[in-house]
Amino acid sequence: MLRASSVPPTNESSIGFWTSTTPTKSHTGWCRTTSRPDAGRSESRPVGSPRQCSSRKSTCRAFDFEANPNIDPAVVHTLAKGEWVHKGQPLCLIGDSGTGKSHLLIALSTEAAMAGYRVKYTLATQLANELVEAADELPLAKTIARYGLVDLLCIDELGYMQLDRRGAELLFQVLTEREEKASVAIASNESFGGWTKTFTDPRLCAAIVDRLTFGGTILETGTDSYRLAQTTKKQTS
Repeated sequence: MLRASSVPPTNESSIGFWTSTTPTKSHTGWCRTTSRPDAGRSESRPVGSPRQCSSRKSTCRAFDFEANPNIDPAVVHTLAKGEWVHKGQPLCLIGDSGTGKSHLLIALSTEAAMAGYRVKYTLATQLANELVEAADELPLAKTIARYGLVDLLCIDELGYMQLDRRGAELLFQVLTEREEKASVAIASNESFGGWTKTFTDPRLCAAIVDRLTFGGTILETGTDSYRLAQTTKKQTS
């Protein structure tokens, strides 16, 4: 029900009128609800078949809960209903590579988009780079405001690479803009104690952790890669 496009909005007047995308690990994506001019309100509009609308693999239904017993299916299915997005609560998915955190991040963001919420999916480094470039070109306030207007901002691969101080400070501004107003969901391969590798200023790191955890849900996906286990099993069978 979402049509693919990699083109984000170009100005604030397009907020709420973005072309929908399904998030993938290969690109950032904007999701939106369409608008009915005659009704004066926005509504979700199905476009295409269900197979075109969502990733065939990164869905809640496709997640192998038996392969990763660290994750409670009931919690994931509750999150899939989207009440946390409606309330503007954060979500943190923490675990090693191959444990399913990005799968769940994409799956839950897709569920939110299908329910009519405006969703933005991005990688942490891409978001930081975009903000730094915006600061250099002076439309920073508009860029931060744009990120503040989506219902759900999904930040993947937080913790894989160190962010410079400028990028970290700008990311903090985005999180502050959204605090207690709109949801942020992140996936990280580092526990919170290891985030000082990404955010080298301890005070800034503590503030970011506070923004991303207050009143939210933390899902720990564990340390054992079920993808590696599945690959090894196939090779030995």
